Amino acid sequence: MDTSLIKGILKNKKLLSLIILFLIFFIIALGSCSNIQKKKRLIQKEISQRMNLEQRLANFEGEKQKLENNLLVCQKELQELKQELETTKAALSQEQLINSSLKKELDKVNRLKEALEEDLQQGPPEVSTQEKMK
Repeated sequence: MDTSLIKGILKNKKLLSLIILFLIFFIIALGSCSNIQKKKRLIQKEISQRMNLEQRLANFEGEKQKLENNLLVCQKELQELKQELETTKAALSQEQLINSSLKKELDKVNRLKEALEEDLQQGPPEVSTQEKMK
C-alpha cells in the first residue's frame, strides 16, 4: 500500500501542480484582459480627443476663412477711402487755389475802391481836354 499511497500522493501532486498552473495562467489571462481593456479605453479616449481637435480645427479654419474675407473687404474699403481722400485733397487744393485767386482779386478791388474813395474825398479832378478825348 505504500506504493499505492505514494502513487496517490504523486497523482494528487500532479493534479495540484496542474491546478496551480491553471490558476497562474488564469491570473495571467485576467491581467492581460485587464491591460487590454485599459489600452482600449486609452485608445478610445485618444480617438475622442483627436476628433474633438479635428472639429475645433475645422471650426478655426472656417473662422479663419471668414476673417480673411472680412480682411479683403476691409482692404478694398480702405483703398476706396484712400482714393476718395486723394480726390477730396485734389478738390480742396483746387478750391484753395481758387480762394487765393479770389482773395487777390478782392484785395485789388478793395485797393481800387479805397483809391476811388480817396479821389472822391479830395474833390472832383480837373479834366483836361486831352484826357476827355481819350
